[in-house]
Amino acid sequence: MRIGRYNFTWRAIWHSCCILMFILALVCILVINALAHRLDSQRTAEHWKGESKESFSQVSCFIPAASSVTRNDIYGFRYKVLDALHTAALDADGTDGLWVDAWSREGKVKLSSSRASTDASAVAVDGEYFTFHRLHLLSGSYFRESDLMKDKVLLDEEIAWKLYGGTELEGMAIKVNGQDFLVGGVVEREQGAESRRAYTSGAGVYMSYDAYVKLTGDDRVDCYELVLAEPVKDFARQTAESAFPLKGGEVVVNTGRFTLPRLISHIPKLGDRAIQSNGIRYPYWENAARIVEDRCSILLIVTVVFLLLPLITAAVFIVQLLRYGSEILTESVLLRIAEDAREAIRVRQRRRWEKRQGRHDA
Repeated sequence: MRIGRYNFTWRAIWHSCCILMFILALVCILVINALAHRLDSQRTAEHWKGESKESFSQVSCFIPAASSVTRNDIYGFRYKVLDALHTAALDADGTDGLWVDAWSREGKVKLSSSRASTDASAVAVDGEYFTFHRLHLLSGSYFRESDLMKDKVLLDEEIAWKLYGGTELEGMAIKVNGQDFLVGGVVEREQGAESRRAYTSGAGVYMSYDAYVKLTGDDRVDCYELVLAEPVKDFARQTAESAFPLKGGEVVVNTGRFTLPRLISHIPKLGDRAIQSNGIRYPYWENAARIVEDRCSILLIVTVVFLLLPLITAAVFIVQLLRYGSEILTESVLLRIAEDAREAIRVRQRRRWEKRQGRHDA
């Protein structure tokens, strides 16, 4: 009796552990899914696609600080993108909507208003930067590559309060390195924990790349971003790797970055992130993506660990069930065969008896 009660208690504990671990694995999967959709900057291809029937992919090119990739290199690469689209026969109806790009560089500037001044981190941008980085506008509007005047800047919320004491600043005068500019608007930085952790440059300003080059004389590019139609798999990546002047840089495919196959392939690289010998200074949005990538990979490992016990238990149960069913099936078939055999023997014996009886009566 005690043994039976002990077995029942042990099985109850075992099954409870399996259920708990399965629930924890589901929680990990939900967290991975939430993290994968947290960074809007990694989903530009999805936003750009819209209702289009074409497939799109987003890639980023990160350039070493010691390299000298300039705007002229970017313009040259743009022609190569058009050639690639023509070769793939995608430009029959023009190239509008088939691709979009942007580039940027980080630096330092001095900002001054009528009431205060401060050093700030500057992100010089060109192309359709705010298509890739849809920062929330607290006031004003974005500036674009097509704007004739390049004298607008966007302040982040922190520096807006520091210089002006508010955020409704569109059209206000501001000096950047002593030169006159206008405040085009105020933006709120990304609020995710990973973005906040990755952004360590302090209060900042976004300004036109042309204006930044005129102020500093520095025409180098840190990061180039591209969304491109994909007639075949890896078309965007191969175009970037073969035609962009990386000069020792790195191409990262942003689209599908947090899918299961990519996370599995990333697991062996987890220990290598602290070792960087390529001279690349990644922008904060890429560092945030790498933080999410690492966390999702670790959570994937934890998910597999949590699922081991329930899966092994389920496999053992299925094997036992199949074995038990096989035994029942075997026993049932054998019994039926034996019964049919005995019935056949009885029928034959009956017929022989009836035949003998008939002769005897005759």
